[in-house]
Amino acid sequence: MPEEQKPLLIKRYASRRLYNTETSDYVTLEDIAGFIREGRDVNVIDLKSGDDLTRQYLLQIVAEHESKGESVLPIEVLTDLVRSYTTQANSVVPQFLKMSFDMLRKGQANMLGPMAVMPGFGAVQKQQEAFLKAMTGGWTGAAGSTGPESGQTVPVEEVREKEEELDEIRRQLAEMQAVLKKMNG
Repeated sequence: MPEEQKPLLIKRYASRRLYNTETSDYVTLEDIAGFIREGRDVNVIDLKSGDDLTRQYLLQIVAEHESKGESVLPIEVLTDLVRSYTTQANSVVPQFLKMSFDMLRKGQANMLGPMAVMPGFGAVQKQQEAFLKAMTGGWTGAAGSTGPESGQTVPVEEVREKEEELDEIRRQLAEMQAVLKKMNG
């Protein structure tokens, strides 16, 4: 198995210019977003203080894309994120998000191994799938997949089935929220 590539180190100068240490040139926020889209991890470090600014710049990239109308995060998800900063649930939210995106990257097939036999795994998996659908707009990443975005008409039965699945997911989410509320009670 090939050795994982080291994160790309970006240094921020006092002038706020961003410097790519691998190519020895200045980069923009959009360049950094491009590196990340290509699968590269990035670390942004303040040259003078040594502070890690990665989170700040990643949030700025997300905010810029969201403000340009390239919305990936539904209002409900943004609202829940804001709420998580003011509740005791904030320790659960980052773990849930990390697990969800890890599952997205690795693919569902790779995750079914030993975890599938854990009690409650099926319910957690369904919640994560619903979250991922909401976050990715239903994108599956499957090569050659087709759907409404390709101009194909979706059968009414399929729409009804999806609505029923969504109703079930909403019910499960409400149950999980009630349990979290009791835990934080």
